[in-house]
Parts: sequence; structure tokens; C-alpha cells
Amino acid sequence: MTRPPTPATATTPAPEAPAGAAAPAHPALAAADPELARLVAAEERLQADTLRLIPSENYVSAAVLEASGTVLQNKYSEGYAGRRYYEGQQVIDQVERLATDRARALFGVDHANVQPYSGSPANLAVYLAFAQPGDTVMGMALPMGGHLTHGWGVSATGSWFRGVQYGVRRDTGLIDFDEVRDLALRERPKVIFCGGTALPRTIDFAAFAGIAREAGAVLVADIAHIAGLVAGGAHPSPVPHADVVSTTTHKTLRGPRGAMLMCREEHAKAIDKAVFPGLQGGPHNQTTAAIAVALHEAAQPAFRDYAHRVVANARALAAALLDRGFDLVSGGTDNHLVLIDLTGRDVPGKTAAKALDRAGVVVNHNTVPYDPRRPFDPSGIRIGTPSLTSRGLGTEHMAAVADWIDRGVAAARTGDEDALAVIRAEVADLMGRHPAPGVPA
Repeated sequence: MTRPPTPATATTPAPEAPAGAAAPAHPALAAADPELARLVAAEERLQADTLRLIPSENYVSAAVLEASGTVLQNKYSEGYAGRRYYEGQQVIDQVERLATDRARALFGVDHANVQPYSGSPANLAVYLAFAQPGDTVMGMALPMGGHLTHGWGVSATGSWFRGVQYGVRRDTGLIDFDEVRDLALRERPKVIFCGGTALPRTIDFAAFAGIAREAGAVLVADIAHIAGLVAGGAHPSPVPHADVVSTTTHKTLRGPRGAMLMCREEHAKAIDKAVFPGLQGGPHNQTTAAIAVALHEAAQPAFRDYAHRVVANARALAAALLDRGFDLVSGGTDNHLVLIDLTGRDVPGKTAAKALDRAGVVVNHNTVPYDPRRPFDPSGIRIGTPSLTSRGLGTEHMAAVADWIDRGVAAARTGDEDALAVIRAEVADLMGRHPAPGVPA
């Protein structure tokens, strides 16, 4: 059934359930806290009715959702399997071992730690394992597509360590490895991060590994965005090249909001000690269980097909945007992500993103390399295909998606709210024909 368009903002109140509505999807929550239950229902409708193009978002399966809400929530489990500080861990130990065994098998690593609460704490654990405060560390600059925790100044990693950053070429939008090598040999960082949050091209892990060896640095591959593509064989794996692999477990991997650190056996003790007791107390056992489910799902043949469809959709969407005259950073994409520079469209990225949100096309404003605008009001928008691919959309739908973006950006420039409302209705119609996994109908 096609749902009517329901534009919403952060200040939109959750609507009351209509008379005669079906029983709530979360009856215990509805009985205990009707106000919060209404908000959850409103978010479910928003996720069902809108086209989610933020590349770091996805839909988890109903099985992952169920695992996240089990009685494993009730257990406190400081330590590691077989080495806990609390009794009663007979089952929890099996859950954690199941998750780590599945991570090791899926990614082909010696050691996996599934306890980090999220990607940023996971990266902090890497620093704790291999560096001392004041040491030099190296990563991609945030405005060029890197991550805050790769030594950027406003992050704790840039305050506690001396961060040096590499970028991309102005003419190509690609990493200049001659520059990376020169910087690494001059600065001699203890840790080099590769990977980021707005990189639309394949990461050359072998090139980074060669530079790290020459500079005497530990190489960390942050594959938070592309972990699902790596698991599904749609992106080269960093495992043969990197000393440590850091990743979140959501995004393209379609798991819960958690993280993992994977490494060679020689670094296992240092990594485990850094996570616990270095940074964290007890792991979130319900999240560990959901990670185990997601890793099991990612090991299935269907997930490999999914990963390749994510990339195919992104490339088709990039081509359709280029046909409409959009300027794409690096000229396209090799993975799940497309970074659009709107400078030539005479509309700021933030203005465009907010207008598209009103049209039911959910993106995020984003800096582009060498952006002349401020980070909170940048020139670009960042889009990706993991979520829409999870809903079953294929390359045949990408021209329509590009058309919505084109019309939405034009409406943002002119302030045409009627045009945005038309797009919103079209989006809701297509989404109604492609239900979102795990979201109540």
C-alpha cells in the first residue's frame, strides 16, 4: 500500500495513532511509555517512507533487531571469554566467541575483538596500543574525506597526539601517494590511518603498506564504510597489508551500532588490553549478539550479491548525475559513495540537503576537497546506495533517484516548496513498493 507523503523535521511532533489503527508494533513500550512509543512509530514511518541516501546508514534485518533487544542486555561481563571478572558468564562467553570466530572467518584475520562500543572508541584503542601522548600520527585530513579520529585537531586524537594529514590532488580528487610517502618519511608517524568517511574510490592498501613499512609505522585500515563491500568481495581486503583493521559493524555490513578491531596475532594482546581495561568496562552483550547475527548473514551468498549490487547502484547513480551536469569529486565512484560538489549549482550543500530532506530524499551536507565554504555550511552533499539496495532497488531505479536530486537541488535554489512536495509524493510511492527490511509495515 502506498503511504501518503509525511514530511518531517527534527521538531515535527509524532502523530497520534488514527482511530481503528492496528495494534502497536511494540505493545510493552506503548503501555509503559506511550510518548516514546509514538516517537518510535514516527521514526519507523519516516524510515519506511523516505529514500535514505546517507552512505553510513542502512537497514538491519529483523534478526539483528531481535538480537539487539534480548535478555543479554541484563548481563555485565567485564573481561574476555574465559577470563571474566563476574560469574554467570557461561552463555555470554559462547556468544562472544561465536562473534569473534565469525569475524575471523569472514575477514580472514588472525584475531578479532568485538567489544568496542563504536568506531571512535575502537580507533582510540589503536592509539592506546601503539602510541604515547605527543607522538606523531598520520591520517587523511577531515575536509579531504578523512575521519575525526585520524588525528584531526578538534578530536581527542589531535589533542593528545601530533596529527599530520595528507589529502587528495586538486585536479583528480585522488590520493597522491608520492605526497603521502614524502610526508610519512619526513614526519615518521607511529601510526598511519588509511580510509575515511567521504572516499568514493578504491583504497590502495598495498601502497599504504609499503609507505608504512618504509616509515616504520603501524598501518591501520579504517574500513568502517566499506566493511560490507570487503566482506562481500566488492572491494579489495586490507587484511594482507594492514597491521590492524578497524571497522564499525553497521553501514555496509548491515549490523548493529558497534565496532570491531581485527589484527595479526602479534598485536592481539596489545589491542585487547587497550580495549579492556584500557578504555572500556563491560561489553554490550546484546550488541555482541547482533554483531554475530550480522556476520552470519554477511557470510551467505546473498550478501555477496548485495555488496556487488551496492557498487553497481552507486556507479549507475553517479553516471546519471553526471548526465545531468553534476560535478562529482574524483569524477565518479568505485564503491558505495558519491560526493557531489554543488559549487556550480549556486546552492550551498546544507541548503540543498535540507530541501531534499523535505522532499523525502535524505542526504547529508558535506565538505568537498579544498572547499571554500565553512564545514558547517559546506559546498557538497554526500550520498550512498547501501540503504536503497537493502530495499531491493536496482540500477534501473538510479535515473529516477538522480532526477529527484536534480529537481530537489533546483527547488532548493529557487525555494520552490511545491516542487519538493511533488518529489515527496513520488518518493513515498516508490518506497511503498519496496518495503524496508526490519521496519514494521
